[in-house]
Amino acid sequence: MNLMNNEKHYNTLNNYYKALYNRKVCKIALNGGFSCPNKDGSKGRHGCTYCSISGSGDFAGKLTDSLEVQFKKNRDVMENKWPNSFYIPYLQANTNTYAPLKVLKEIYEKIAYIDKNVVMISIATRSDAISPETLEYLAELNTRVKVQIELGLQTIWPKTAELINRGHDLESVVSMTKKLQDRNIEVVLHIINGLPGETKEMMIETAKFVNKLNPNGVKIHSLTILKNTKMGNDYLEKPFPLLTRSEYVDITVNQIRYLNKDIIIHRLSADAPKNDLIAPDWTKIKILAMNEIDKLMRKNNYYQGDLVIKKNDQS
Repeated sequence: MNLMNNEKHYNTLNNYYKALYNRKVCKIALNGGFSCPNKDGSKGRHGCTYCSISGSGDFAGKLTDSLEVQFKKNRDVMENKWPNSFYIPYLQANTNTYAPLKVLKEIYEKIAYIDKNVVMISIATRSDAISPETLEYLAELNTRVKVQIELGLQTIWPKTAELINRGHDLESVVSMTKKLQDRNIEVVLHIINGLPGETKEMMIETAKFVNKLNPNGVKIHSLTILKNTKMGNDYLEKPFPLLTRSEYVDITVNQIRYLNKDIIIHRLSADAPKNDLIAPDWTKIKILAMNEIDKLMRKNNYYQGDLVIKKNDQS
């Protein structure tokens, strides 16, 4: 679904949901109390080096609250801003398919029917943490309520993946993306710009690879260095180069131009708790980077997918 316009030269999530449901759709971040195979020794220890203590669920609900209470608290905030919205319960923290199927069923069924205005559930996980049994259950659940799976790719480069302790290889992402797509389950892939040692060209190649997988959506994050993380400790001991805002904008715009027009851009910058952020300072106000992305694309008449089109035209 191509919803680009004069203001936004790429497919925004907000426009996509408005066109699909004819109503504002709000994601409700929840903490299901999951662990991660990259932390408990199953696949690794200590997790990805950039990952916060909360398992990248810094803005999810409080673990001490039930899922019902978490949902209600966040829903009430959204309802004050956007009355009569639809909702997507979003299991965000850690690896949300990493549990016995019986446990997963209990949690997924609960959030799928937690409110009459729920139109979809979103599950953040790893490509190496979805069992065959879970995959088939997700396919069945998807026939009753739309299921969206977010997979962390971050980079296609093996040396970077090893450096950040990702804990799984590229083929794992490719394979699981295809398995989910074969079952008509919506896939959103995450990539991070600014990982240590990566050049602009490397980051653009990651976006090109993502485009070949043709996911429903993409989340593009700027790297944030956080306290109490392996990467944060390394950075404080020996700082390494980080992207400036203008560099991030330039790289991200080029990545967008290499993504098919129908791919939905779910995010163009990262959120980090201000008290935990070490660097870069410009990420504290992410709207500035997003505005600069819009301005650059309008100024140069760039559009999502325009480089993909040119490549096809030359073939």
